[in-house]
Amino acid sequence: MGGSGEQDEAPVLPIGMFPLGTVLFPGMPLPLHVFEPRYRALTRDCLRSGREFGVVLIERGPEVGGGDSRFGVGTVARIVAEAEFPDGRWALVTKGDRRVKIVTWLPDDPYPVALIQSLPEEGGEWADPELVRRAERLVRRALALAVELGVDNTEIPVLAPAVFDLDPDPVVASWQLCSVVPVGPVDRQRLLEADGRRRLELLVEMAEAAIDLFAWRLRGR
Repeated sequence: MGGSGEQDEAPVLPIGMFPLGTVLFPGMPLPLHVFEPRYRALTRDCLRSGREFGVVLIERGPEVGGGDSRFGVGTVARIVAEAEFPDGRWALVTKGDRRVKIVTWLPDDPYPVALIQSLPEEGGEWADPELVRRAERLVRRALALAVELGVDNTEIPVLAPAVFDLDPDPVVASWQLCSVVPVGPVDRQRLLEADGRRRLELLVEMAEAAIDLFAWRLRGR
């Protein structure tokens, strides 16, 4: 009993949390405008110690004011640049660092805090090069159709242009594709929670479904 599984288990640690209506993926950028007093306090505390906080998707409820329900897997964000406005608001540039699971939520004091545990880091041994290329082709096609259709960020969050350079590292490439595939936040959450090859398979399924939907809408014009 025990053995390497126990040795490899990540520690459970407290961290300030920023629940949002969007999903942050490892290695991907996330600009933030911080205006709520509780998240101004979170920003100041992060800048004093570690420059990290957790981002988790809101399952139900608003971004502003609290009272929301949240998903159980998120991403640690690292602050890479910051600017404070005279009225106390902050403009932040953050970057996703690593996936984490929420072990338990602690009382807000004054901002949300959770005990988190890092999920295992991935190598690229699962990445079938042909599957990566297929996912890339389909995501680019879906994005091109979305642009042709005139879909904007109010319909598909974080809609990106179809022209972008894909990283040669298959793990990084998979997160890049997750960040631009034209799907909604709940589907993005499914991608965040998926491991390795399953993430690429989901990307293919979601991109194919988006292509079918956008093509049908274009035919109906």
